[in-house]
Amino acid sequence: MTYHPYYVGAVPSSKRCRDAMISIHPIPRALVPRDSEAAGEVGAPNYDEFQSDREIWELLQIRPRCVLAVTMAHCAVPSPEDIGEGDSPAALARAAANMKVLIGSALTRETARCLFAYEIEDPLRPDVRQIGIGGLARTDQIRTDRNPAAPIIRNEGVREAKARGRARLIEATGAIIGTVNNAVPDRAGALAGALERYADSMEPAFEASDAAGNGHRIWLVGEPGAVARFQHLLSREPEAYVADGNHRSAAAAMLGYEHFLAVFFPADRMGIAPYNRLVSYGEPRTPDGIAGLVSGANGAFEPLGAPDHVPYQPERTHSVGLYAREIGWIAIAPRAGSFDPGDAAASIDHDIVQRALFGEALGIEDPADDRLTFVGANKDAAWLQREVDRGHADLAVTLPAVTMEQFIAVCRQGRMMPPKSTWFQPKIRSGLVMALL
Repeated sequence: MTYHPYYVGAVPSSKRCRDAMISIHPIPRALVPRDSEAAGEVGAPNYDEFQSDREIWELLQIRPRCVLAVTMAHCAVPSPEDIGEGDSPAALARAAANMKVLIGSALTRETARCLFAYEIEDPLRPDVRQIGIGGLARTDQIRTDRNPAAPIIRNEGVREAKARGRARLIEATGAIIGTVNNAVPDRAGALAGALERYADSMEPAFEASDAAGNGHRIWLVGEPGAVARFQHLLSREPEAYVADGNHRSAAAAMLGYEHFLAVFFPADRMGIAPYNRLVSYGEPRTPDGIAGLVSGANGAFEPLGAPDHVPYQPERTHSVGLYAREIGWIAIAPRAGSFDPGDAAASIDHDIVQRALFGEALGIEDPADDRLTFVGANKDAAWLQREVDRGHADLAVTLPAVTMEQFIAVCRQGRMMPPKSTWFQPKIRSGLVMALL
């Protein structure tokens, strides 16, 4: 089919944002796990939480009935050698077949016209109750150059090939499976308070735990009064910031769909974890040469010496860790004047490191360069060190987590976040609520 141009900013007059209020609509046909036991079987991490297709294949050997058999069907194969291309005709046909099996299985059931309340219990943040409202958001409310007043703000560039791959999966399966995770200000706490009261009034429809021990609970909201109340509360939010899932929303827009699957959490209830890097520069370096990377980055960094603890994961903004086998761990910091503090994106450590250390000192100017590997917070600094020690990379770079204030400032300035800089954690679970078309 011919893909719709909207996802890159061309908005037909019939789809221009009709107002600046955030809208959420019930899902006409939602596919959900039948109960909590089934939720544990069906639910899975999102496809972009894995370091490789091999990791996905290994999980599918343990949990062959999880939703990854649909969303990453090219990995649902007998052996690692059989792993193919993600949006190949064979993989899409397998995804369609596996989706039919999932719909017809005893693990799932269909429910009509519902929103959903989604709570994530994080054992690392016992005092924070992360709860949000989910349903169908409007593609014409995504802010673009052609639609500058729209309230849902992207902060990451969209790669056409990746969005098209997600669009082909939607077409093949007849379902929107990937959920877009959004943050809203909820300054008065009205949305969070209403969601908490609703959740406390009844048992969840189902719940499940993930490998990190986070609890995921879903309440299906079908009562007209409750639906209207949550719609009203969300409409009072001035804007929303896409935390995870830019390409998932772009895929729906690319297909010309009016809606995409989304959940909106109050921003102060969400957590952001570190997003680190492995670097392969492909040539031997002496200890002096590696240490010289810091001073050779046009003076953008100053060395701070050995960190207080190793492996080293910085916890403060403008502190960076660097590990190589030849020198061990060192701590470095961006020098004052090496970035513009008034530019919310350029003052984030990930941007400074990419520009000064990778680009100027190592000649790796493109963040998409194969010599860079982005490593989310589900792998810690000790894991990065082991990868370097095993010869899988030459350098590990650890960075502090972007703060929510930094993230929102980038969105409000209309800028793009540095690539792979925000690892929102806990991640929402794939497969707990799906929209059938």
